[in-house]
Amino acid sequence: MSTSEFLPRWVRANGLDFSVLEAGEGPLVLCLHGFPDTAWSMRPLLSALAASGYRAVAPFMRGYAPSGMASDGDYRATTLGRDAIELIKALGEERAFIVGHDWGAVTAYFAATLYPQHVRGIVTAAIPHLRHFLLKPTLKQIVRSRYIGFFQLPVIPERRVVADDFLWLRQLIRNWSPRWNFTEDDFAPLKAGFSDPVRLKAALAYYRALPATLASREGRAIFTQKLSVPARVIRGTDDGCIGAEMFENQAYCFDAGYKLITMQGAGHFMQCEQPEQFAEHVLDFLNRESKNS
Repeated sequence: MSTSEFLPRWVRANGLDFSVLEAGEGPLVLCLHGFPDTAWSMRPLLSALAASGYRAVAPFMRGYAPSGMASDGDYRATTLGRDAIELIKALGEERAFIVGHDWGAVTAYFAATLYPQHVRGIVTAAIPHLRHFLLKPTLKQIVRSRYIGFFQLPVIPERRVVADDFLWLRQLIRNWSPRWNFTEDDFAPLKAGFSDPVRLKAALAYYRALPATLASREGRAIFTQKLSVPARVIRGTDDGCIGAEMFENQAYCFDAGYKLITMQGAGHFMQCEQPEQFAEHVLDFLNRESKNS
């Protein structure tokens, strides 16, 4: 699917200009990408949602080209959640579904926790509920997540990511999705964005802002409040970033309907590896919840 099939447009929300990809008409579904990724990877999902009667919008997250940068350097997950809510409003709606992958999933959890009145339901991909993930990590998961500690260092991660034509980042993607034979076309938008040192620093700032996020009053809500909107969580059996075991026994974090879906043979970037199956899982949730809300 070529980028020419989608024409990005601009939406002003939460003090920033967001570039968004959009398709279809109907109930609004906000589709949020993660790291290392861009909104372009959401194109198959956008097309599937549009064909099924939904208005699907995928923004390039704050700091990711060509969307605006945070002039105050604020990349806290609570702020990302506010971005999602303000985007919903800027798109002319008061409530919407949110589908999030990786950091997009983190954003969905915070948006739904802090502003449930604006969220009809969420689908999160590759990330369990943060309360469960942060408070009950396995030893294997601590080892898998060591890159988060690495990203806390100044300067060194930025240099390593771009070295040798992004060799480290390419290997990261292979480790996280071992069965995905991603192409240069798949990698090109990411390479173009992260070739700008300021953009790469912004992407890593998501991780560097985690301590401040979790120390804040709003951030702590993720540990104290059960999710009060319906949720579907999707994991891949071959995810090298978040182990499949981390998704077990997390029902205590949800209070309005929760279902765990397992995609066999899928890794971390399941929406790219198995786009049709991923879209089917998303649509099953949306269609069910649309009848109930």
